[in-house]
Amino acid sequence: MYNCEPCGFICQTEIPFSPRHTTKEHNPVFWLERTTLSHVADLTIPSGSGAQTLARGIVALKIIVNSAEGLSAQELGERIGVHRTIAHRILSTLADADLIAKGADGRYRGAVGLLSLTAGAYLTLRDAAIPVLRRLANDLSSTVSLLVAQRGEAVALAVVEPQNVRYHITFSEGSAHPLDRGAAGHAISSLQPPAAEDHERVVLARSQGYVMSFGEVEPGAFGLAVPIELGPSGILACVNLISYREDVIVDAVDRMREAARQLADIAR
Repeated sequence: MYNCEPCGFICQTEIPFSPRHTTKEHNPVFWLERTTLSHVADLTIPSGSGAQTLARGIVALKIIVNSAEGLSAQELGERIGVHRTIAHRILSTLADADLIAKGADGRYRGAVGLLSLTAGAYLTLRDAAIPVLRRLANDLSSTVSLLVAQRGEAVALAVVEPQNVRYHITFSEGSAHPLDRGAAGHAISSLQPPAAEDHERVVLARSQGYVMSFGEVEPGAFGLAVPIELGPSGILACVNLISYREDVIVDAVDRMREAARQLADIAR
């Protein structure tokens, strides 16, 4: 495992990939963002000493990870409504687990131990997606993929090619393109809160549950993507289809939406 700069990710493999649409030469299955728990759901701290201690620790971890400048024990105590002594005890426990680390300025920030948590989320999603994508690819006789959002890009976490046709579009796992283009980028962006500057296709994806595009990533290729609601995992994802035939894209909408529903159900 090593730190790859300037990408800002931790990589668990040194085997390079050469995706067609990315400057990052690595497989994203093994890439984990530093802001690991930024989407953990808000928690209500329950009664009972054991449950309360655990819940406070989880809430504290969420708050720290979402704080760009880090937090001191005093600030954390104020945020979660406990005495500084209790906040310090929580911080010490999280630090012992390598989930947070105390900087030279005395403030606590997320640490390397967070990576294993996100690794499990991505790998679980990918493993669950492969059988669904394989059936879909063969059903549509086209390449289908699962893309996730990472640092402003749509990254191919899984790509499955059809086994029943000789000619089809192909690209590598790890391929990436900006979120502001392509059906996949628009579909993933539609999972974020609405904003005034949203692209019209993002608005369309949000309202109808899918979106199409043409030539935005691959010249001459049609794209169809369906956003996937993955609940509290915080992962923004979509199932994506590309083809040089518009009729294939149009006819695939219902089956693509069903595949997205299956993946969402599996992830819950």
